[in-house]
Amino acid sequence: MSDPDPLQPLDFSNTEIAFSSKSDKELKKTAWLFSMMNNNSLVQLFSKVGLWAIKLHIPLTKTIIRNTIFHQFCGGETLIDSQKTIELLYEYDVQTILDYGAEGKSTEEDHNAVLAETLKAIEWAASNNSVPIVSTKITGMVDNVVLEKLHAGETLSDGDKRNFQLLQDRLEEICARAFDLNVGIFVDAEESWLQNPIDDLVLEMMVKYNKERVTVFNTYQMYNVNKLEHLKRDHQKCIESGVLFGAKLVRGAYMDKERQRAATLGYPSPIHKTKTETDDAFNHGITYCIQNHSSVVTCCASHNATSNLLQVQLMNDQKMAPNDSHAIFCQLFGMSDNITFNLSNAGFNAAKYVVYGPIKDVIPYLIRRTEENTSVTGEMSRELELLHNEMKRRAIS
Repeated sequence: MSDPDPLQPLDFSNTEIAFSSKSDKELKKTAWLFSMMNNNSLVQLFSKVGLWAIKLHIPLTKTIIRNTIFHQFCGGETLIDSQKTIELLYEYDVQTILDYGAEGKSTEEDHNAVLAETLKAIEWAASNNSVPIVSTKITGMVDNVVLEKLHAGETLSDGDKRNFQLLQDRLEEICARAFDLNVGIFVDAEESWLQNPIDDLVLEMMVKYNKERVTVFNTYQMYNVNKLEHLKRDHQKCIESGVLFGAKLVRGAYMDKERQRAATLGYPSPIHKTKTETDDAFNHGITYCIQNHSSVVTCCASHNATSNLLQVQLMNDQKMAPNDSHAIFCQLFGMSDNITFNLSNAGFNAAKYVVYGPIKDVIPYLIRRTEENTSVTGEMSRELELLHNEMKRRAIS
């Protein structure tokens, strides 16, 4: 597969556009924070003690987290708190995808609370032209044990059956409300040993609610060796059912956990052996979706510049307008502003994935952000270089 045309007018190194929403003070604070996150020892320390410190109510812990990584990577603790972020992004034609940061909940009370918050977010999105989609996590609405048993083909107890029916009811209510209010729903992907029942549920919702437009999207973690095949399989099922297919493509969020579990339990790792293989799978998936855009709405949810430029090139090849509703670009809030803001400046459907929720609930998400984007991956180094380039351009120190 060829790389995007190097003459493509989009320039992701344009820091003036990338950081146009940040004041000099905010730029310096972000550079300081990312320099801290570029220190592996500090990241490992935070990963070990962050959640523990919150649970034990260690003095000043919340204040420190709120003013550093929470402020950088989350929209706020509530929807009202997040509105300022939503409006700031929209000033630069960047849309918001709302995501309540709760996950891994185990009690019925917690599950119902996640449902209520998701429905509230859908109504919030419907009142904001800049919020076309709300994201939800199945693991916030059912005990993981139920999903694991279903994935493994084990017999469910009566209690498990009841809990799974409650999950189905919750997801149905979410999708129905989203359809009625013309809001999209991203269903997040989970660990591979939980994923099959999620895929089945989401496809069921697609068949029911994607007849007129794409309301429901499934998420495909392309580092999984089977996901390209599953992407095409689900698209064909949608075609056979006479509905549109919604696909959000990501590289994947649980690589180390997946490999460790496979090694411990003695089965082949479900993850591609190399980054190159994952990149190829992701780019093939994007190519497939854009080449079939008449029946697919796809989201390139990636911080990889090459993959984003590839979708741009493919859209050009297919004579799709930059703002064609069947192609979306999305990056996490607080990361890769050079991609998001340059895409939006060029007229593409660019969005930020804005996580919100109480600090105690989003700590697992924040830990992943710090762990996944340390100097080991090079992500922080790239972010720092861009920030320093903009500071030089503005002549600030």
